Amino acid sequence: MSTSRKTEVLQLLRGSEDSLSGQQICQVLGISRTAVWKVMNQLKEEGYEIEAVQNKGYRLLAAPDVVTVSELESRRRTRVMGRQLLYLDVVDSTNIEAKRQAEAGAPHGLLVVAGRQEQGKGRRGRGWESPEGVNIFMTLVLRPAFAPDKASMITLVMALATARAICDVSGLQAGIKWPNDIVVNRKKVVGILTEMTLEMEDIQYLVCGVGINVNQVAFPEKIAQTATSLFVEGGRKLNRAGLIERVMERFEEYYDIFCRTQSMADLMKEYNDLLVNVNARVRVLDPGGEYDGVSHGINELGELIVERDDGTRENVYAGEVSVRGIYGYV
Repeated sequence: MSTSRKTEVLQLLRGSEDSLSGQQICQVLGISRTAVWKVMNQLKEEGYEIEAVQNKGYRLLAAPDVVTVSELESRRRTRVMGRQLLYLDVVDSTNIEAKRQAEAGAPHGLLVVAGRQEQGKGRRGRGWESPEGVNIFMTLVLRPAFAPDKASMITLVMALATARAICDVSGLQAGIKWPNDIVVNRKKVVGILTEMTLEMEDIQYLVCGVGINVNQVAFPEKIAQTATSLFVEGGRKLNRAGLIERVMERFEEYYDIFCRTQSMADLMKEYNDLLVNVNARVRVLDPGGEYDGVSHGINELGELIVERDDGTRENVYAGEVSVRGIYGYV
């Protein structure tokens, strides 16, 4: 059974509030009753709960937590982001695969999703735990027209999109820890890694990778005090494909806003509302030496404004910023 056929049937079922008769599905898709029956049986075998009532038809009651091409494509509502999709059961890392695809000519908006990563990495080359079947590992390929000095703000745009999507889908209050983490109840649930490749002085492509701890139940001892999952914090399993789609929808919305000004000007208030660094004691690990101060949120360039204890203000462009009460900083 082709993936595209399953996708089409799922799209029809998701788009209808009432039952769809086998005849209706046959007419819309141009397939036989036998083909419809085969698709429905395969979907049931994969864990989809489909009601079949004589003289009424089929209705989708519930979907399993599976990340497959059919499941992702049947949910897709974006114009560009994630419209083209590459799913792999196992990959070294989605960022590495996205770079390979970009080098081979992949279009703007390609989304690479993996069931498991074997070499997942975060900022500064840190390892990223990648268990199978419970979390989200994905990377978006972007081919922007803006200058390279704007690229770092894409991490902030993705952080805002992901935090909002988590709130939309789970009801949990997700906060942003500048520049690239999302936290729930002061523990990390998301890491974001954006990488840029230049051609002469222009951006050839960006890859923006997102790892989300969704349904993971337990964590290795070395990170148990700093990491959590949406399941641990909310007490219920979430559909990962639904969350992926919501992140893409939110990112497409915010990316368009960002591109209009090529700054965080029109996103700054919403971003700062979710920022756990705001009005908090922070420690900045600067190459010239670490210092303490109070964060006052980001500016239009996405820099973190930090007031040192001596009253001077710094606009932090890059580096590590610890927030008191998060990840063990007291």
